[in-house]
Amino acid sequence: MNLQEKCYDLRKDVVDMIMAGNGGHIGGDMSVMETLATLYFKVMNISPENQDDPDRDRFVMSKGHCVEALYAVLAAKGFFPIEEVIEKYSRFASPYIGHPNNKLPGIEMNSGSLGHGLPVAVGMALAGKMDKRDYRVYVVLGDGELAEGSNWEGAMAARQYHLDNLCAVVDRNRLQISGNTEDVMGEDDLEARLTAFGWNVVQCDGNSVSALEDAFAQAKACKGKPTFVIANTTKGCGSAVMENKASWHHHVPTKEEYEQIIKDFAQRKEALHE
Repeated sequence: MNLQEKCYDLRKDVVDMIMAGNGGHIGGDMSVMETLATLYFKVMNISPENQDDPDRDRFVMSKGHCVEALYAVLAAKGFFPIEEVIEKYSRFASPYIGHPNNKLPGIEMNSGSLGHGLPVAVGMALAGKMDKRDYRVYVVLGDGELAEGSNWEGAMAARQYHLDNLCAVVDRNRLQISGNTEDVMGEDDLEARLTAFGWNVVQCDGNSVSALEDAFAQAKACKGKPTFVIANTTKGCGSAVMENKASWHHHVPTKEEYEQIIKDFAQRKEALHE
């Protein structure tokens, strides 16, 4: 399976989900897709078969509003059927709600109240050290989320306890619900800031599977400190209809927009063969 190509199929699943459920955070779903796919298919020791194994890797989707992308990847991994997700997403009494729901297989914790994911992941990683387990913990945050102070408390604790079994990823698409991150709460130079907090920092193209694989390999090789991967991405990645537009943070495509988006996905996928 060519995972870079597969990401466009997963993006289509997300758009179908949002169309069926009449809601969803489509822009961030598109930007974070390669990160999730790379983690689940190339990096993490997690599957439907070992989801209760105490030595499984742990994953926390701190930017929980982009759960549609997570559902698509978990379905592709075999945790539940994608047809069921699309049919039931955001419907009354459905378990497939608009933020991660740990009543579903493969989801470690409910999330979406921003700023909580990293501190919880720190606790998971510290528990692994205390229990002498070999698992690793991965957490994905949004860049707008970094304005939450609890992240920086968690970052200090991770450094203090030398949690080299922890890898945080920020989906650095530079847009949030109210506009450009640098206009709302500036973050540059993020690498310098995270380095000052005692983390190993790796920057990469967050919409490239191969670049992400290399970044996660560097994270795993780093000893004595946690790693923060700055995944530089494009919000709405996959179609010019959505790309780099803050208005697509939460937007349901029209029929015409949907048709163009699906066409763009197919063209981008085909271009990978050129």
